Amino acid sequence: MTKQEYTRDMNYEFSFGTFLFGIVIVIAGAVLVRYYQQIADGMGSGVVDYDRYKLAGLIACGVGFIVMLNFHTLIFEWVFSFFFNR
Repeated sequence: MTKQEYTRDMNYEFSFGTFLFGIVIVIAGAVLVRYYQQIADGMGSGVVDYDRYKLAGLIACGVGFIVMLNFHTLIFEWVFSFFFNR
């Protein structure tokens, strides 16, 4: 298998819409990481949920970076091609 055959289906396109949406996700995750104590006290069970809210904020930041770079479409294509053999 040559490199050309391996990479022919990888259609990467940068999109400003997904970049802005990714920035929104990163900002929401950063706010959750910054104010996790107040949010956990108001919405969750208090001290018990502090680490969960912090982890959710960090995961949101990671997902936001993936969406910002438009890599989520490549990941979806890889996963769906693995399961559905297209």
